Amino acid sequence: MSSNTRGSAGKPAQLDDVSKKIIEQLQVDGRRSYAEIGKAVGLSEAAVRQRVQKLTESGVMQVVAVTDPMQLGFYRQAMIGICATGDTRVLADQLAAIPAVDYVVLTAGSFDILAEVVCENDDELIALLNSQIRALEGVSSTETFVYLKLHKQLYNWGTR
Repeated sequence: MSSNTRGSAGKPAQLDDVSKKIIEQLQVDGRRSYAEIGKAVGLSEAAVRQRVQKLTESGVMQVVAVTDPMQLGFYRQAMIGICATGDTRVLADQLAAIPAVDYVVLTAGSFDILAEVVCENDDELIALLNSQIRALEGVSSTETFVYLKLHKQLYNWGTR
C-alpha cells in the first residue's frame, strides 16, 4: 500500500462483516471471480464488484500480483538499517523514489529508517549503497542485512 494509507495514525476503517469476508476471500485467491465471492458471502456479483471497488478506491486494500524476485533475476535482497540526521520523513521520501527500494519504514530503535532493496547481484547492491543510499543528505550510517533465504512471507493479516 502507499505510504499515505498503510501505517497512518488515522482512525481505522469501519468494515462490516460482509466486507471483511470479501477481503478474506481475496486474500486466499486474488483472482477469485466476483461471482464466486458472491456465493461465499451471500451477495450478487454486482454487489461484490461495487464493494471491491469501494475498498480499493478508499485505500483499504489492493489486489496485486506478488512476484518472486529470484525467479525474475533479482538474486540479492537486503534490509538496510539507516541512521539519519535531520527530518527522517524527507529522507524516507528520497529512499522511496529509488527504484531498487521496495519498502521503507520510519522506526524507533537502533535505526531511524529501514529500507528493503532488491538487486540483481552483489555488485548492484554495492553500487546502490555507495552511489545512491549513502550519498543522500541525512544518511549518517547504514547497516545491511543480506537475505540468505526467504523463510516466510504472508499477506493475510486479516481483518478485525
